[in-house]
Amino acid sequence: MHLCSIDQAVEQVLSRLPAHIHMGLPLGLGKPNAFVNALYARVRDLPERRLTIYTALSLGRPPLGDGLQRRFLEPFIERVFADYQELTYLADLRNDQLPPNIRVEQFFMQPGGLLHSDCAQQEYVSSNYSHAARDINAKGLNLIAQLVAATPERPVHLSLACNPDITLDLLPMIAKRREAGETILMLGQVHAELPYMPGDSELGMEAFDLLIDQVEQRRLFSTPNMPVTTQDHCIGLHASTLVRDGGTLQIGIGAMGDAVAAALLARQGDNSGYRALMGELDVGPWQTLIEREGGLDAFGQGLYGCSEMFVNGLLALAEAGVVRRPADEQGVLVHGGFFLGPQAFYQRLREMPLEQRAQFAMTRISFINELYGQEELKRRQRRDARFINTVFTMTLLGAGVADQLEDGRVLSGVGGQYNFVAQGHALEGGRSILLLRSWREAAGEVSSNLLWAYGHCTIPRHLRDIVVTEYGIADLRGQTDSEVIARLLAISDSRFQGDLIEQAKQAGKLAKDFQLDARFTDNTPERLEQIRARHSRLFPEYPLGTDFTAEERDLLRALSWLKSKFRLSEVLELGKAALDAPGPEGYAAQLARMQLDEPRGLKEELYQRLLLAGLAATR
Repeated sequence: MHLCSIDQAVEQVLSRLPAHIHMGLPLGLGKPNAFVNALYARVRDLPERRLTIYTALSLGRPPLGDGLQRRFLEPFIERVFADYQELTYLADLRNDQLPPNIRVEQFFMQPGGLLHSDCAQQEYVSSNYSHAARDINAKGLNLIAQLVAATPERPVHLSLACNPDITLDLLPMIAKRREAGETILMLGQVHAELPYMPGDSELGMEAFDLLIDQVEQRRLFSTPNMPVTTQDHCIGLHASTLVRDGGTLQIGIGAMGDAVAAALLARQGDNSGYRALMGELDVGPWQTLIEREGGLDAFGQGLYGCSEMFVNGLLALAEAGVVRRPADEQGVLVHGGFFLGPQAFYQRLREMPLEQRAQFAMTRISFINELYGQEELKRRQRRDARFINTVFTMTLLGAGVADQLEDGRVLSGVGGQYNFVAQGHALEGGRSILLLRSWREAAGEVSSNLLWAYGHCTIPRHLRDIVVTEYGIADLRGQTDSEVIARLLAISDSRFQGDLIEQAKQAGKLAKDFQLDARFTDNTPERLEQIRARHSRLFPEYPLGTDFTAEERDLLRALSWLKSKFRLSEVLELGKAALDAPGPEGYAAQLARMQLDEPRGLKEELYQRLLLAGLAATR
């Protein structure tokens, strides 16, 4: 191992590797941004050299935009992201300005962040998460670079911490190539704020050829918790009834994942309130399914977490005693492949005693996402597994869409979704549960997320299992096409049921005399909002905490409302909203936060009126 500065590390890489550097970077949090930027800058100015970066989930601050969005985001981003060091290649990727001698291949992208980048879209690699190591190795990988954690308690070890996922799968592959005489370097960059995770993610210092430990520490990237709406809470509540005590749980990041965690916390901590709420949501049509697959009782045995992403929600469930079933004799409560979350999540991990941190075992993605290799152990650990993932569209025949638009542009990537759906079918007692918002609204236009057909799918319909919307549960496993359609119609929004039924009938997939049961014809947001009003304590806006101030929470609701209701480029629409706005009384703090308490000129007066309209509509 060679201790070095960033500049020395760049020189070592350039001198020891061939003209074409094939660099693998962890997805998400674990990228050593300072080193990556330095190498990128050097190779950009060396036309005789080439650099190909293999990675996923390149994280960057959200774009500020303009107008009201910029006024809201700029102070928030300065506070939360502080001096986080952006990836230079990401900015160039967004603007289609990569140097001709540098390429970036990703198998997963920050959701929606690179929709308009031709370069990113053309260099996207559609690959299962569990196949990423194989595919990157086959491309000629000769440099692995990632953030690592150190601790005085383990003086001769380093931890891959947030990202052992692909690196641990790569190590035996590159060992064989090294034995054959290839030069492959492994570089670590120590970050003082990165939580040290013991166990599989620990490597001896000798595993690293280059170690950078003298670098200005910048803030780790974080993902602030976003608000959980009534729609998302109802999805989480329905999903929570399918989780079996003593079973296994996988959940993801985002508002719907937070909603599932919140519902499970309520099921455990306020069971009488939870049961009363489920009664009002009317789970009667799915009572048999709930009794067979899950339940409404508090957890006596507790759950084991097995999730490619160790998320804030799983940590909260462990802290509340919901996740407490040990998977093995080492007392592991959660196996995870990578982690990413808000700053408070990292802090809670850092503050834990090392032996407690060992209960959250970070390990290789092949262990998490596949059954082959130690299959007997995995089947024993993953009993009654519930793999909960999200999609943005479903077809009425049961195909799920999560990664790509109909026109071919990639929103995010397949990631591990297929892996978990397949495990849901392969494990005895396992179920795949796809969460779906049944409708969406943008610029005043409401549309259904359940469609008769869509020109792309992520999860093919032969793998259909359970689908959950805010209106209920559809068990699709083993059902005929007509029954699948009927069950999805029962959990669709009533504003669209008539058109969907007609399309299915025209295709010959529903009987001409089919009529939807009257119980499912009042699937409306208004009904759910009335239920929320009667059980408000079980609908927390930020169930896992927030980085937003009270004024920012008000403003975020108002801005989201404006975006959903109006085309912000339409002057007439905006003018009407401004005319309907109330006076500024009672909103002094919110207006001051947006620097609109004393508007200057017509433009700021319009901004103030729009903001007041949104604040009044969402208070």
